[in-house]
Amino acid sequence: MVKYTHGHHPSVLAAHAWRTIANSATYLEPHLVEGASLLDVGSGPGSITIEFARRLGAQNVVGLDGAEEAVAHAREAAEMAGLDVAFEQGDLYALPFADASADIAHAHQVLQHLGDPIAALREMARVVRPGGVVAARDIDAGGVLIHPLSPELARWLELYVSIPVANGGEARAGRRLLQWAHAAGLDDVTATASTWLFTADGDGPWWGGLWAERVVSSSFADDAVRHGLATREELEAISAAWREWAAHPDAWMLMPHGEIIARSR
Repeated sequence: MVKYTHGHHPSVLAAHAWRTIANSATYLEPHLVEGASLLDVGSGPGSITIEFARRLGAQNVVGLDGAEEAVAHAREAAEMAGLDVAFEQGDLYALPFADASADIAHAHQVLQHLGDPIAALREMARVVRPGGVVAARDIDAGGVLIHPLSPELARWLELYVSIPVANGGEARAGRRLLQWAHAAGLDDVTATASTWLFTADGDGPWWGGLWAERVVSSSFADDAVRHGLATREELEAISAAWREWAAHPDAWMLMPHGEIIARSR
């Protein structure tokens, strides 16, 4: 099962388009050798995928996503970047690629949304050549830190964990990536971690403004109400708290991520 908690509201796509190799895939950089072929699973709006294409050559990179609107957005972004990157719609449990056909299979913020992340890792490993790399990075929502922390933002932290879980995923995926890789039969696995940091003098105001919109307008809000985890009135209060946080001179937010690199045999 794949139930993407955040959906593809413009505020969500804007957040995803912020992602780059520098802030989301530095653990993979030693393997980004020019000419290597890469499959980006769950490529979303394609910002990281397009950067991979600049490093490796557009003909060597394919982005795959289950959402038609995300694929359309990514294709438009690639066209604007002047890169002929292939973006396809497909099922990550049944990747439309031959065995041992890529050097790297990469997934960013994907496994947390899956009912069976272990099966997804096995499928990623299937398409990677011997000696290639299976790479994944996911947030651990149970370790997110916010300051100043209002009661409404503390409530958001609860929902940030509970809504994906109610949807059949695992919001604390970061700490479980190594476990999932081992369960998928992958060995020679290296686990690392990195963070996103949003501050008042950096991307904090932008990030807080996006969440002020996402918490009431994206499928995050719809799922919260559908699962009986929050009311619309409560979400409106959380939205207002995000706007207050975004304007606060001491705003600070840390989001930890787990990462794995597994060598294919």
